[in-house]
Amino acid sequence: MGFIFSKAMNENMKNQQEFALMNARLQLERQLIMQNEMRERQMAMQIAWSREFLKYFGTFCSLAAISLTAGAIKRKKPAFLFPLVPLGFVFTYQYDLGYGTLLQRMKGEAENILESEKSTLQLPKGMITFESLEQARKEQSKFFIDK
Repeated sequence: MGFIFSKAMNENMKNQQEFALMNARLQLERQLIMQNEMRERQMAMQIAWSREFLKYFGTFCSLAAISLTAGAIKRKKPAFLFPLVPLGFVFTYQYDLGYGTLLQRMKGEAENILESEKSTLQLPKGMITFESLEQARKEQSKFFIDK
């Protein structure tokens, strides 16, 4: 009688463990999907910001180019055109970020770093552990009581 009851309990426990494992996996998958969705939305916002900034900066560069060119012609000093060089670099960068291939090139370089330069990504003093966090918490806590 005890053997039958024990066998049923073991079977029930095994079913509960499988259910818990399946539940944990499902929760992890949902978290990963949610994190990816958030990352994609943040990237979309960054690209949208860059495109919007480009409109205003492009207008500024156009007005600056017209004004500086007019000043250079009027005063016969080509030095007035020199500020257009750094403005052109910034404009080109923003255009490449918003409409060009800068993000794809950055992604490729990031993948290269992850594959071939793993040592540059290591944290100082190694990975954070629960023990190191607890030790830091205990050192900072004024009300810590060690049991």
